This record gives sequence, structure tokens and C-alpha cells, in this order.
Amino acid sequence: MEETREETPQDLRNLALKVAGLLEEAGQHALHDQLNPRNLAQPSTENADRGPRYKLEVDNKIMRFMSARIADIAHFDGFWITRPAESRPGQRYWYIGKIDGVINYVRRMSEWTVTAALFEFGPDNEPKPIIGIVHAPALGLTYLAARGAGAVRIHKTAVGEKRDKVVPSMTSSLDGSVLSYGMSFIPSESQRALDVASSLAGRPADIKRVGPVSLDLCKVADGTYDAYFEPMLHVWDIAGIAAGTVVVWEAQGTLSRWDGERIHWRHDNDVVASNGLIIRELQHYLQQYPWLDSINQR
Repeated sequence: MEETREETPQDLRNLALKVAGLLEEAGQHALHDQLNPRNLAQPSTENADRGPRYKLEVDNKIMRFMSARIADIAHFDGFWITRPAESRPGQRYWYIGKIDGVINYVRRMSEWTVTAALFEFGPDNEPKPIIGIVHAPALGLTYLAARGAGAVRIHKTAVGEKRDKVVPSMTSSLDGSVLSYGMSFIPSESQRALDVASSLAGRPADIKRVGPVSLDLCKVADGTYDAYFEPMLHVWDIAGIAAGTVVVWEAQGTLSRWDGERIHWRHDNDVVASNGLIIRELQHYLQQYPWLDSINQR
């Protein structure tokens, strides 16, 4: 009887590298579409009171391509969006994201990503991402991380590929820090982000607003930003959050909801990530603007 070899962190890292290669291929198709004017989507009129919606054909292409190719590498128990209502400990599901940063994509900005995460259900039947890949095709950047194997940033340039270990900044105070924040197109949600940014005025050296969430999280992980916060990230943002979260965790940064509790992978979240050194100071500001009941009940 053949003995089963126990999985190692390096096994997960190797799997992450294979999936990163697939994401790079899918990202090239998405980049081609972005540079082709006739392929750019227009806002949908559906739910106009909730802000613009974009329906991108390239999202369908990404999902079809990634689903088919991942099935050939390591299918595990399938995909997050088609998982059963109840899952068992040890089961694993891939979550392939649509384009994260769709407005940036449509406006031909470079800051958008394609993402993939692998969730595993623990003994408590709660899911947790154990692999995360964030690929930014227009920037030539890929971040990947696997449980216990650390996080890596891969930068492809005209003179070759550079790989770096991802580590957060050592900034120990909000004073002089560089922060990033995200905001919704829904007024009641975006107002909370703007209120926090306003209350912080005079302390950070700069507060950036670029997005998307997956890339902002990775930029906290690699020390570009000292922290990032965003209120009311929705369930459709989970793929990007999950992929970026593994990169933050493996870089030894911190990530939670604004109230300090863990992220819920089936619900909306207020998200804050940091280098781990300024989180208490930042949470003082975040907790002045709690999750409104009117928003929570939507």
C-alpha cells in the first residue's frame, strides 16, 4: 500500500505558482481587451440608485478559462460559488475573482487585478483562505502567498523577472505614515471613509485613494502603505479580499474588521490592514464611525 505524503508549505507554494501562471495568462487577455476601445463596457442602468454597475464580457472569459485550467491542476472540492450549503472540515474550494477595480479598468487606469484564492474549511467548519494570488497585468506585478510559506512579489520588467520577499513597513506611528483607503459609490457607505480620512488630517504624511482592495492589501504587505481601511466591502469583494489577505498574513501584517473582529467570509465587512505597529492608533479613529444599523440591515 502506497504511503500518502503529508502536504508541506512548499507544496502549497508550488501550487500557488502554477495558478499564478494561469492568472498571468488570463490577465493578458484582459489587458488586451482594456486597450481595445470597442471592448470597454458601459455602466448598466440596473439599480441606478445604488451607483453604476459594469458588466464585462472579459469577466466571463476569465471565469471560464480559470475554471477549466485549475480543474486540470488541483480541483479539490470545486469552486466557492458552487459549493454546497454545508461543507465539511478539510474541504477546499477555489474562489476565482472577476476583475477587481472595474472602474479603473474601464477608465484605462493600470491599477486593477485578477485574483484567485483557495479556501479550506477548518475543524470548526469555518472557511479560511490558505492560498492567495493577486496579479496586476498592467503593472507587471504578481503577489502570491501560501499558508506557512511566506509571501512573494514578482515584478516582470523589460530586463527580466525580479522576485522579492514581501515584508511590511516598520513605521511605528500614524505621524508621518502613508495610508490608503477605499470607498464605495454608495453615498452612505463612502461618507464613513471620507469622515475617517478627514479626522486623520494632519497626522499621516499622505493618504492615498487608488484601489482596488486586493492591490491595496498587497501594498500594505510590501510596505508601500503602512495601513489601509475601507468600510462596507461587500460579498462580491470576497475574492479580492481573500487573495490579498493571505499575502498580508504571510508577510506578518494584520487584518481584521474595524472593530478588531475577524473577517467574515460570507458577509459584508469593514476592513482594516496594517503593518501591525500602528493598528491601535488607527482603530481609535475607525471606531468613531461604527457600522450604521441602516447599512447593516440592507
